[in-house]
Amino acid sequence: MSFEFVRKLPTPAEIKEQFPLDTASIKLKENRDKEIRDVITGVSNRFLVIIGPCSADNEDSVLDYCNRLAKVSEKVNDKLLIIPRVYTNKPRTTGEGYKGMVHQPDPSKNTDFLAGLVAIRRIHIRVMQETGLTSADEMLYPENYRYLSDLLSYVAVGARSVEDQHHRLTVSGFDVPAGMKNPTSGDFSVMLNSVYAAQHPHSFIYRGWEVNTSGNDLAHTILRGATNKHGQNMPNYHYEDIQLLLELYNKMDLKNPACIIDTNHSNSGKKYEQQVRIAKEIMHNRKLNPEIHSLVKGLMIESYIEDGCQKVGGGVYGKSITDPCLGWEATEKLLYDLADYN
Repeated sequence: MSFEFVRKLPTPAEIKEQFPLDTASIKLKENRDKEIRDVITGVSNRFLVIIGPCSADNEDSVLDYCNRLAKVSEKVNDKLLIIPRVYTNKPRTTGEGYKGMVHQPDPSKNTDFLAGLVAIRRIHIRVMQETGLTSADEMLYPENYRYLSDLLSYVAVGARSVEDQHHRLTVSGFDVPAGMKNPTSGDFSVMLNSVYAAQHPHSFIYRGWEVNTSGNDLAHTILRGATNKHGQNMPNYHYEDIQLLLELYNKMDLKNPACIIDTNHSNSGKKYEQQVRIAKEIMHNRKLNPEIHSLVKGLMIESYIEDGCQKVGGGVYGKSITDPCLGWEATEKLLYDLADYN
C-alpha cells in the first residue's frame, strides 16, 4: 500500500543532451510544423493523414513502415500531409497488457523505464532522419512530454485523459497541434471544454516547477466514436455528427475550429478493415458541405505492415500486438484514393 521508489530517472534535459537533434532535423521540424499549422489554420488546403500502428512496438518494423509512408508522401505531397503515428505510450483500460515502448522497449521483457525513455527518443529521431517526416505521439503521461517536445509535430490526448486537468493545462504550453479526443461517453461538450482550456493561458505546477503557459491556438477536436452504457460502440463520424460539432464550435469562443476523425476505435468497432469505407464516407461528406470541408482537417488511421493483430510474442513481423490495424497493401491504396478525393 505504498510507493517503492526504484531509481531516479534522468531529466528531459539530460536525455536531450545525450541524444541531441542535428541541425538538419531541427530545420526539418520547423518546416513541417509550419506546414501542419497552415492546414489547421486554413492557410493550406492539404489534408492531414495521421497514420500508423496502434502502438510502436518494434523499432525496426516501425521504421520500415515509416519509410514506406515516406515514399507515398513524395507522390501525394501536394494533396496530403502525412504524419506517422509513432505511439510510444499505450493507455490500457484495466491497466493490464502492453503499455508501450516507454514501459517496455522489448515487449517480451520486463518494464525498464530508463531504457524506454532512451528508446522512444531514439525512434522519433530515426523517423526524422531516415524518412524526412516528423511524427505524432499520444500524451499519456504529461510529465514525459518534455522528453520528446523538440521532436513531435502532433500530439493526441486520448479519450480517457481528455477530462484530466493536468493534460489540458499541459497542452496549453505546446507550440504544435494537439488533438483532444471525445471521451468514451461521446460527450462533445467535454471535448470542446478541453479544447477551450488548452487554448487559454494557465499557471500550474509542472515537473516540480511553477509554470505559466500562453495557450495553444492549435488545440482541436478528434472524433473517435463512443461507447454507450451497454458497452456498445456508437460511431460519430457521420454527416449529422460533424454538423452538430460544427454548430457547437460556432457557439464557443475557440480559435481555428478544426476536427480530425479517427477511423478506428469506436467508430469502426475495432473492425480495422472498415476504416477504408469510413474514410471515404468522410471525404464524401466534405464534398457535400463547404463548412464541413473547412472543419474536417484530416483523418487518424491505424495501419501497419500486416493486417490485424497478434498476441505479444506472436512473431509476425509488422503486425500489431495491441489493436488490429489495416495492412500495408490496403493502406497504400487508401492513401492514393484520399489524395484523389482531395
